[in-house]
Amino acid sequence: RGISSDQRPKRPLTAYLRFVMDNRPAFREKNPEASSVELIKKLAGAWKELPASQKQVYEEARKTDWKKYGELMAAYKAQLTPAQAAALKEERRKQLAKRRSIRAKRELNLLGKPKRARSGFNIFLSENFQESEGISPVAKLKKLFDTWQKLSTAQKQPYLQLAEDDKVRYENEMKSWEAKMIELGREDLVRSKKQRVKKKPAEAAKHAETTKASSAGNKAKLKKSEE
Repeated sequence: RGISSDQRPKRPLTAYLRFVMDNRPAFREKNPEASSVELIKKLAGAWKELPASQKQVYEEARKTDWKKYGELMAAYKAQLTPAQAAALKEERRKQLAKRRSIRAKRELNLLGKPKRARSGFNIFLSENFQESEGISPVAKLKKLFDTWQKLSTAQKQPYLQLAEDDKVRYENEMKSWEAKMIELGREDLVRSKKQRVKKKPAEAAKHAETTKASSAGNKAKLKKSEE
């Protein structure tokens, strides 16, 4: 209690990030029309061409701050109770997992992984979100969800058909993409055979019907035993 990861000493900046922080204002002044991405590219290029002697200045500053960081971390950990240390360790684990997930998604985007197939409701939502009334995005979402629930089967059918078409698009694109990943030696990104096998609609319906009947039978048995 009273301790959070926000109070944890901040890790020192890398030599490159120090260079960026020091030179970004000047680069922005020289390139006022450049976007943030374009500006970072210019800074990255300048860092790459920077003489080793000048890079060493930033590296020495990093080493000095890193030593100070170690001392601060030791003092920070010393004040923690075992429970606080365990809680902060778990919080740190979640943060790292989230960062890994973000990096993985970014990598998949760069590799051109096809977008997942949309559901009928997702398609309905995208078509009507901007026009719907609501004081907030959450209110709009709730209103559209309620509207979707009230639609008849016939009214939902066009969206459901578009969703089915999108599934075909997704599977075809995924097959091509996965073949490309195998060529690049990235088999780790390819779905397993189990993930690719889908139940046929008739089989799925039959399974649902069997499950429902079994559940009803169990309830009847339970009621009889209680009597």
